[in-house]
Amino acid sequence: MPFRVGETLTYDVSWSDALAAGTAVATVKEKKPSFNSTAYYVVVEGRPSPLLSAIYPVYYKIDALIDSYTLLSQRGTVYSEEGRRHRFRVIQFDRPGKRARFESQLDTTSTSELAVPPLTQDTLSAIYALRARSFKIGERLSVPLADNGMNYTVQIQVEATERVRTAIGEISAWRLSPSVRDDSNQPVGRGLAIWLSDDGRRLPVQLRAELPVGNFSLLLRDAR
Repeated sequence: MPFRVGETLTYDVSWSDALAAGTAVATVKEKKPSFNSTAYYVVVEGRPSPLLSAIYPVYYKIDALIDSYTLLSQRGTVYSEEGRRHRFRVIQFDRPGKRARFESQLDTTSTSELAVPPLTQDTLSAIYALRARSFKIGERLSVPLADNGMNYTVQIQVEATERVRTAIGEISAWRLSPSVRDDSNQPVGRGLAIWLSDDGRRLPVQLRAELPVGNFSLLLRDAR
């Protein structure tokens, strides 16, 4: 397994390659009994820079229970604070029933269920499961994803390794180029890329996305 309990990865978050927007920290908190199996409990927390926080306070927390045998998501949550607006979302997988249950809490609570393909992941679990794979140039991977009550298909093109400059030095990493389509086969998002180190740890070195309001990037600052 390329990650272990206690692993802590810290990222600088930037906007449009210029604005230092904040910091994100990903931690493998523990490995524990969960849903008749065992699971890694992974937490990612995002906080804005002091300047942005003074203008508009935000906080994000994403977590996942990742089955330690299959590396499939058991349950994932997303909690966000944007000013006075607080939102909490949950996805829980019923693997034998091939279904996912969604719950969203804002001013009211809503729930829904969705039939999902057998190997469907939430976004955070998908990244950690990718770390356990080996890659070869030109390979294409397909990952079914469920989020916010909808099914998506992520096609990932494995590119050549590249040198990525980080605060802890230059790191050789596989560049993965995902393309996302919804259940109507319509494209979602653009300019997505993730770099995973080509050593045994398969560290997520950098993540980038092009959004309507600018380019969004996470770059590894520290790995422990």
